[in-house]
Amino acid sequence: MAKGSQGRKDHSKVKIGLVMGLFAIALAGLWVRAGWVQLHEGPALLKQASRQSRAAECEYGERGRIFDRNGQMLATSVEAKSVFARPFEIVDVDVAADTLARTLHMSRKTAYKRLKSRKRFVWIKRQVTDREAVALTGADLPGIRLISEFSRIYPNGHLAGQTLGFVNIDGKGLEGVERVFENRLKPSKAEFVVQRDGVGRRSYIDAQGREMDINGLDVRLTIDTQIQHAAEQALARSIVKYDARAGIVLVVDVDSGDILAMANQPFFNPNNVSRSKASQRRLRALTDIYEPGSTMKPFLFAAALEEGVIKPDTLIDCENGRWRVARKIIRDTHPERWLTASKVLRYSSNIGSAKIGTDLGAGVYHSYLSELGFGEKTNVGLPGESSGILMAPGKWTSVDLAAISFGQGIGVTALQLARAYLCLANGGVTKELNLVKMPDPIRRNAARQVFSQDTAEKVLSMMKDVVHEDGTGRSARIPGITMAGKTGTAQKAAKGGYGDQYLSSFVALVPAERPELLVITMIDEPQKANYGSMVAAPVCREVTVRTLAYYGKLSETLDTSVAENVPVDVLADEPLAGAVDALRARPDTGSVPDIKGLPVRRALELLTKKGIVPVLKGRGMTVKGQKPEPGQPWPENQRMEGTDDVFVLWLS
Repeated sequence: MAKGSQGRKDHSKVKIGLVMGLFAIALAGLWVRAGWVQLHEGPALLKQASRQSRAAECEYGERGRIFDRNGQMLATSVEAKSVFARPFEIVDVDVAADTLARTLHMSRKTAYKRLKSRKRFVWIKRQVTDREAVALTGADLPGIRLISEFSRIYPNGHLAGQTLGFVNIDGKGLEGVERVFENRLKPSKAEFVVQRDGVGRRSYIDAQGREMDINGLDVRLTIDTQIQHAAEQALARSIVKYDARAGIVLVVDVDSGDILAMANQPFFNPNNVSRSKASQRRLRALTDIYEPGSTMKPFLFAAALEEGVIKPDTLIDCENGRWRVARKIIRDTHPERWLTASKVLRYSSNIGSAKIGTDLGAGVYHSYLSELGFGEKTNVGLPGESSGILMAPGKWTSVDLAAISFGQGIGVTALQLARAYLCLANGGVTKELNLVKMPDPIRRNAARQVFSQDTAEKVLSMMKDVVHEDGTGRSARIPGITMAGKTGTAQKAAKGGYGDQYLSSFVALVPAERPELLVITMIDEPQKANYGSMVAAPVCREVTVRTLAYYGKLSETLDTSVAENVPVDVLADEPLAGAVDALRARPDTGSVPDIKGLPVRRALELLTKKGIVPVLKGRGMTVKGQKPEPGQPWPENQRMEGTDDVFVLWLS
């Protein structure tokens, strides 16, 4: 036994060696595999891991907002839900089509057709209501999803509608300021890595890990909401009173050249683009060309004074109201014989003006009109602007020269007329019009001295007599305020000559000595009267009175009831709720008021006056909820719990 056991060989060392060898081979294999994965497959696996652990989302930010010169909101965006489908994920197309048709109030045939699409992504319905979104979420249809988008709203309805323009369903600016500043206003589109903090807030980061701002940039206009409203209201009343076709009111700050109001009738509400006509969307102040009539005469007189052709007391034979030029007869509404040059302008004599123009000459007068900018665009920055019509002087006949001398035979836009009057108001030096305050306006042309200071002052003095003496502009007088003005009653061209329709206009510069404010009114084809003194001058007066009252510059002798500053609420498409009056009467307690039930335009007006630009959620034009709640202190830049927002309004 002992001998047998002693004769056995011990194989334990061999076994251990084999096991160690196997482990060494396995470990070497793992190292080789790890090296292969790390060096060869690493980049591909890294991308795969990134896709699995970091979900990318493609979203648009919020379009930039548009404000007036004082920070009043003119255009903003509200969050809305849109419905899309991934057709290859849909389990039962018939059930999905039935549910979509019932929930989204759309045709079943349309829904079914879209669900059968071979595309990986297809829109079902854009910007649905909150009720539709909630109902669809509850339906829990496979392959049907909701995504957040932004829809554009204009809280003040038709206020400056043509100037603002509008966007399409994808948020792209198509007209007006929305189109011109598309690259500034439009939000960014990017892939985001969505990370959430402890309270569920999203943090968007780009590929380099930096936080991204995908919202568009804001635009601030020179328009003043209150003055724009005053202009639109006065214009609308005149259009109705005289059964006119259309109208324009411009209000310009002389010192800066800023356009404070640019009213166009018919009005256009950019919230209802689909219901509007092209004629409503047209910004007539820069697209429409008119023969301005007698409102052109001050430029003729300035040129003649500058060239020494006349003096204010030069006597001119006005031919008792009837004068033949070639084969044409020129007539005056009020026949006179001998008038001084000053009275020719005061009484708006066409014959006297034609004689001054004839003495001045076509070439000289044309050069002054060109220097004033007639025949070329003002380049305020909006699309569709017309250049007007100014014939080369070599083509002017004697009849053309006579007609152009009193504002017929030449085509101008309201903006061109405003720019030319700015030159007179600015001591004979040209000045550009501005519509945008932010981004900073670009100076397009260097200022030019067209008339001497002395000539400009003489013309303004003559225009003052038009209003304050026995001139044609007496109906525009404002007690305690000096005004330089000029009426215009231009016969409109028709087939075969001139017809029986007129353009009634009036231009006001206030005060007359050193103008600060320029107001231009044009009423197109009034039916119940046609003289500028009757139709347009009262509109100019009303707008001027309300603008001066707004700036606190009215004389104490003026009846304050005439100058009442009507709030923007009057522009509402529907009457305001009784809560508005109650809110006005309620004293400011230093806490957040109850603004539920108010139109969004009124709510925005109240909040922006407190320096707060709220976030709008949902669709609609009425506030149904708010945060902070009524009675809480006004927020002081702190963020509310669970959100990045200071003040939120929910709309319905």
